[in-house]
Amino acid sequence: MDLFPTAGPRILVDDDEGGIRYWADAVDAATAAAWFEALRAGAHWEMQHRPMHGRVVAVPRLLASYRLDALPSSLPLADMHRAVQRRVPAPYTAVGLNLYRDGRDSVAMHHDKLHTLVPGQPIALLSLGDARRMSIRAKDGRGKAIAIELAPGSVLAMSHASQLTHAHGIAKTTRPVGPRISAVFRARPAAKMAAGLYGTHWQGPLGA
Repeated sequence: MDLFPTAGPRILVDDDEGGIRYWADAVDAATAAAWFEALRAGAHWEMQHRPMHGRVVAVPRLLASYRLDALPSSLPLADMHRAVQRRVPAPYTAVGLNLYRDGRDSVAMHHDKLHTLVPGQPIALLSLGDARRMSIRAKDGRGKAIAIELAPGSVLAMSHASQLTHAHGIAKTTRPVGPRISAVFRARPAAKMAAGLYGTHWQGPLGA
């Protein structure tokens, strides 16, 4: 059985670097469910805080992060990396994990900070657990916002260029939803990796 089917992507945003693409069934359901359970039980989840409007608030989800050159053998991150590479090949160096515990957890509309990414390289997001709706909209306000249900086992790829033109986020919801994990693979600049800015368990406030 092929654990990683090879159907083509849905193109959400087009640009010269590949735009924003979505594969609904990049990983089979049984494998995606097993990966979710392993990460939920075994990742080093942390509650982080950040300043906002003159006060310090909790980031509304749990976070973890790992360097790809030092992945723990107890977690399925190496297999997840291989699955992502089949869809969105790139020299990824780190994976950030986000655990949305229920509909109250979210991430505000944002784009990744370009100085934290290798120019020209994509961001690839593998979703596990319950589906959550991501909103994508152009920063110039033109066109309609895009809403995409990120299904378990799906992969969403965002080009480096798309971070200049579009913002993305996952809003809170009152719908009954279970926990979701996203694994976000990024190519971080070598100098920042060498400085230890993206070591194990470090994530920062971004997520998707």
